[in-house]
Amino acid sequence: MTLTTAAAVAAARRVLADGSAAPRIVAVDGPSGAGKSTFADALLAALPAQRLRLVRLDDVYPGWSGLEQGAALAAHHAVEPWSRGRPATTPRWDWAANAPDGRDRMPPGGVLLVEGCGAFAAVAGEVALRVWMTAGDRERKAAALARDEGRFDPFWEMWDGQWRRYAARNGASARSADFVVHAHSPSRPHRG
Repeated sequence: MTLTTAAAVAAARRVLADGSAAPRIVAVDGPSGAGKSTFADALLAALPAQRLRLVRLDDVYPGWSGLEQGAALAAHHAVEPWSRGRPATTPRWDWAANAPDGRDRMPPGGVLLVEGCGAFAAVAGEVALRVWMTAGDRERKAAALARDEGRFDPFWEMWDGQWRRYAARNGASARSADFVVHAHSPSRPHRG
């Protein structure tokens, strides 16, 4: 069943409030321009009492050809240590300089929210609530290109092809999700 963003946020909120049986990791995945960042922002706003730790894969990808490497970096440096109750770090990428830009530190505890293309791979093997975002190809391309004011335009075909290969190799799809959300134009400028 496909949900609206609001219905999926409400459903995720109920799952996360379920106490000790609830997953402590949420992964929001889907193609570029499908509304992942918008959904993550809505979930953050809906859970003010929760201690949410956010990993935006847009901040981790090591450049335009680094979708799967970014997911692997997030898994190794953030998801794995955090899920074992240890402090975690998130590598940051400086898109303007096309170079690494340090690390963000995250204390353990609370709920870890991993958002971006490749999020399901980043949380592979972990108990997680998986949210799949989807939109029509033309709709999401228009949304993705509009939000980055032309910076994404030369990379769209490369990124979308990379995304499709990742999804095929990893079986990332609506079938591997707990919730499927069909969303419209995301409102925040992000790469993935």
